[in-house]
Amino acid sequence: MATQETIAVDHPIDGVCRITLDRPDKRNAISTLMRTEILRVLEANDLDDAVRVTIIRGSGACFSAGYDLGGDLMVDPPFHTAPGDGAWARQVTQNWFSFWDLAKPVIAQVHGYAIAGATELVQACDLVYVADDARISYPIVRVASPPDWQYHAPLLGMRRAMEIMLTGGEMLGPEAVQIGWANRSFPADALDAEVLDVAATIAGTASDLMAINKRLVHRQAEIMGVRSAIRAGSEFQALAGHQASVESFRADPLGAMKAHNAADAARRAARQDRTARSTDS
Repeated sequence: MATQETIAVDHPIDGVCRITLDRPDKRNAISTLMRTEILRVLEANDLDDAVRVTIIRGSGACFSAGYDLGGDLMVDPPFHTAPGDGAWARQVTQNWFSFWDLAKPVIAQVHGYAIAGATELVQACDLVYVADDARISYPIVRVASPPDWQYHAPLLGMRRAMEIMLTGGEMLGPEAVQIGWANRSFPADALDAEVLDVAATIAGTASDLMAINKRLVHRQAEIMGVRSAIRAGSEFQALAGHQASVESFRADPLGAMKAHNAADAARRAARQDRTARSTDS
C-alpha cells in the first residue's frame, strides 16, 4: 500500500485494521488528501481477506476539528463531482455514502472533540463509540451554512436535528449515546480497549455473512428514505452560500470560528459555574 501522509495505519489484532487521523498539529483537520487516503485504505481493506473490520480514530488530543478550512477542499478530490452550485456538498455526500457501500464494517472511535465535518465522517461509519468526555458539536451552522452531509434529521430525528441546526450546541459522550449519535460511551482511558473488543467480536464473523448483514441495514434505511433525505440537503447547503452573512464569514473563516468558539467556551464556563452553585446550595 502507498505511503500515507495524513493518516497512520496499523493492525492491532487479527482481522482488524485501524486508521488513525494523523495531523495532530492541525487537530486532525480533514483535508482532501486525508479523505482520499482514508478511502484508498478502506477500499483496499474490502479486497483484503486478512481484514474484516476497520476502526477510524484520531491522534493527539482529539478525533478531529472538522474540514480543513485553510485550503481549497475541491482541489484534486478522490472522485469526480458534477460542477456548479452544491458541488462541495455533493462531493462529501458521495464520499460518506461510500463508507456505507463498503462490504466490510467501519467503526468510529471518538475522543476529545469532534466538530462539524468530523461528525459527518463519524456518522458515515457503521458503529460509533465515544469517550464519556468527548465533546461533539456542529457550530458552523451559526456562521456559514447547514451541514455539508446532512445526516441530522434522518439519523437523529426532527427535534434533536432542529436543536443542532439552530444552536450548533455541544454534547458529551453519554448524551450522544442517548440520542442515537453513538452506540456506547466509555471512560476515555478504556476507549481503545473497548473498541478493540467490539472489533474483535465483529472480526469473528465471516466477511461474506457480515457483508450481507451490513448491506441489509443500509438497504432498509435507503427504502425508508434516509439517503434521499440526506442528499436533498446538498441544495440547501448551496443556497446558504449566497447569503450575505456567509459572504462575510468567507472573508475570515478561521477568525469567525475562533470568535464563536471563544463565546461557546464562555457560555460553557458560565453553565458549569451555575451547576456548581446549584449543587453547593
